[in-house]
This record gives sequence, C-alpha cells and structure tokens, in this order.
Amino acid sequence: QLALVASGGGLVQPGGSLRLSCAASGFDLDVYSIGWFRQAPGKEREGVSCLSSRDGTTKYADSVKDRFTISRDNAKNTVYLQMNSLKPEDAADYYCAAGRWVYRLCVTSEYDYWGQGTQVTVSS
Repeated sequence: QLALVASGGGLVQPGGSLRLSCAASGFDLDVYSIGWFRQAPGKEREGVSCLSSRDGTTKYADSVKDRFTISRDNAKNTVYLQMNSLKPEDAADYYCAAGRWVYRLCVTSEYDYWGQGTQVTVSS
C-alpha cells in the first residue's frame, strides 16, 4: 500500500524552528519529485518548497525563501522540511506530496500521492 506519513508539526514561538518529516512506504521516493504544501483556514493550498527528482531543482515560495529548506534522505525513504525563523503567517496544515512525472514544481495537480496534514502553529 502506497502511503506518505507526515509528522513534526506543533506549536512554536515566532522566530523558532521546526523540522517536518514525510516518510514514504510502498514505493521508492528517490524517483519521485517531492513537495511540501500548506493550507491555512480559508485559503487555497499553496506550494511551499519543492524538489525535482529529474535534476535536483528546487523551488520555494517567495514568502519562505532563505528560511525553509527541503531535503531528502533516500536511505530512509523520507523527505524533510526545515523551517527556521517561523512567523505567525506560516501557521497552516502542511502536506507532503510525491509525483512521478512532475514538470511544474509546486503545482498541486502534478503530484500523485499526498500525505495527511501536520499542523503548524506559530504563536507566542
């Protein structure tokens, strides 16, 4: 059974850090392009950080550049999102996704498999 399981969300103060993890089972993640998306209440889901399996290209939303880093550990079949200098506007449910043939990074329709959301709350 193919699955992505996201974890690592929680409550953090502004300026703090979190690392989200997304573990894949049932398929080898290394041949898939991966992405992290987020959705805040009343807003559309947006691509935050994405990584291409074809050439290693990364794409970050302007709002998270220089603060978030996407990475993968193929040995663990896991992808990560390191989030630093968190702001209240980063609060959302975060989702990981994997796509076998992704030509447009961070476009939701390009991704085949989705994990469940993990909630990030940024508040003092």
